[in-house]
Formats: sequence, structure tokens, C-alpha cells
Amino acid sequence: MSLLTHLLACLFGMGSWVSINGLWVELPLLVPQIPEGWYLPSYLSVLIQMANIGPLFVTLMHRFRPGVLNESAVIYLIVAMGTVATFLLAFFWKETVVVAGFPRSVALLVLTFFLAGVSGLLPALVALVQGVGVAQYQPANFSVEVFFFFLSAMMLVCLVAFLLLNYHPAVAREPPNGRYTNGVKAKSQSNRKWSEQKSMMEPFRPVQQKRRSSFGTGAYSWMQVVYIFVVLAWTNALTNTVLPSVQSYSCLPYGNNAYHLSATMAAVSNPLACFIAMFFPIRSLLLMGALTVVGSGVGAYIMFTAVLSPCPVLVHDVSGGVIIVLAWILFVLTLSYVKVIIGVILRDEGHSALVWCGAVVQLGSLLGAITMFPLVSVFNFFSSGDPCNTTCP
Repeated sequence: MSLLTHLLACLFGMGSWVSINGLWVELPLLVPQIPEGWYLPSYLSVLIQMANIGPLFVTLMHRFRPGVLNESAVIYLIVAMGTVATFLLAFFWKETVVVAGFPRSVALLVLTFFLAGVSGLLPALVALVQGVGVAQYQPANFSVEVFFFFLSAMMLVCLVAFLLLNYHPAVAREPPNGRYTNGVKAKSQSNRKWSEQKSMMEPFRPVQQKRRSSFGTGAYSWMQVVYIFVVLAWTNALTNTVLPSVQSYSCLPYGNNAYHLSATMAAVSNPLACFIAMFFPIRSLLLMGALTVVGSGVGAYIMFTAVLSPCPVLVHDVSGGVIIVLAWILFVLTLSYVKVIIGVILRDEGHSALVWCGAVVQLGSLLGAITMFPLVSVFNFFSSGDPCNTTCP
């Protein structure tokens, strides 16, 4: 591919989760100013999973009506909705409506639902510059509104990049590679079957190998396939919903600065893990399991601090804040690397394996959200506090 095509692909891919990740790193500024307060991360986790009915629809269409869905049109719609939603957030994020006698941030929650239908490094870096947690009562370097305008501009760049990928003459002249594209143009049944079975990249294994199962290229037994998908569901449940739902409880007792650094540096850790995997794409299932255990152990410590909120361990010590920030970085870094390696493995198994990968990602995230929402927002299993006024022994 040409340099222009690579650049446009990067700009387009940057918008995949830019709005949602941007919203997460902005939580240290949002939480103190809206009525939902510390409950907001839990609400957002559920809303994001509810909005994933879109990926479920695409998966079902791919399974039962392959080649019928115009995926390009779906992408245009999703990115356009994300652009408009982030733009509207800049005006309405703090607006409330009385529901059942209590003020609720209806506009923020509804627009988040639409955003979830649409990369984390750039929003995190901008949030670091913004300084949302420099001090508990000190204003940030720029407002929440400016941040949302920035996210809207990023989504617009994503939309323009996708347009150019489809219609720019220099990109359009590049020869096709014969692989599965997007199902927009009709294919013969034999061609579609071939593209489904063919790996999207050359697999990292011997050419001649006995098939161990009917899954993908047959490189893995069914027991290994189940293991891979269970780890995928588990890691996505932890990183996408379970721990993010209690991030405010695990970090805010140590101060707003700890919350800010945890949110932003965790967002940076995700693309960092992807970058590392580019040079060290180790497909070892044993390493995958070991890293999952390490990441889950760090996640257990984060959950432990959240359960003890507002008086977790080392709450009066600077080391407590340092440890919780490092814990969030290590947690996201290790489990993100695991998810990338699983993506590399399933990429080698063909397009259908990647579709099932997406389905399992959403299933794990959904189960995590369903588990955490009642614990946080219904049964009040976690307690909030004020880092300036809470008295701990």
C-alpha cells in the first residue's frame, strides 16, 4: 500500500473508540460536576454495552446473510453519529432533567449511548495537557467543552479519511489483494467461501500441518479454541466494564490527581501494548495465560481498594496514590497485550474467526456490565467519599 493509504487508514482507525476513550479520561472533571457523581462510570459501562446491539446485528448478518450488508454505509452512519454526538456533548453535557424526583444528566447519558456505536492515545495525551486533576478545586487548563470539541474534530477527521479511502483516485487505483473486503459488492458463493477460509495474513506456522479442528485453518484444537475465547471474554470483561465501573472508587480516595493520572495513563497503556505487540507478537498460549493471571492479580488489588473506599490502604500516604496509578497502568498494559495477541492468533484463522472475536469481546463486556451495575448502583456495595473532607482512621 502507498504511504497515503497507510496514513488514511491510521486516521480512520483512530476514530474507532476515540469518543468513548476520550469520555473515560475526562471523567475526573465530569464526576464532581454532575448529579450521578461516582456512579457515572457504572452508568457509562451499561450504556456502552446496551449500544453494542449494532455489532451484534452485524455479526448475525455476517452469519446468516453474508455479503448482503453494506458495511461501508454502516461505517459512514456510525462515524457521522459519533461526530454529531461529541459536538452536542460540548453544549449539553452538564444539562440535567428531573427524573423520578432526582436530577439526571439525561443528555450526557443519551449522547454516550450513540457514541458507543463508534483510539485512546490522542485523547489521553490531550487530557494530560488539560490537567483535569492538578488540584481538587483548581480549574483545568481548558474546559470540558473545549475537550469535547476536540473529540468532535477527531471524529470528523476519521470520517473524511474514510471518504478518501473510498474515493481518492490514488487509493482507488491500488490493485485489490483478493481478500475479503466488506461485502458491498456481490461475490459468487465460491469466492465468498474462499475468502472466508483464507487467512488475512500469512499464518506464523509450518505450511504442512494436520488439521486439529474445523475452526479456521485447523491449527488449534477445540479445547485450545475454547481456552482462547474464554480468556478473551474474561480480559474484556475486566478491562471494559468490571474495573472501569469502580475506577472512581479505587482512585478518588487518593485524590483527584491520582484519578486523573490513572485514567489517562491507563488509556495510554492500551496503544502502548499494541505497539509492543507489533515487534513481539508472541503467539504462545502459555504466555497468554501467565499474563492473564498477572493482569487479573493486579485487577484484584484495584478491586480491593475500591471495596475499601473511601478509606483504602495507604490512603494517607503518597505511596498509596503512586501504587494505584502504577496498578492501573500494569493492569491495562498486560491485559491489552493479551487481547492483541488473541487478535493476532484469530487473524491468522481468517475473517470468520475475527467476527467471532468481536462477538466474544462484546459478550464478555456485557456480562461484566450486568454483574457490576447492580453492585455499584443498586446495592451500593461501594462507598464514595470526598478526598478533602473524608476522615479515615
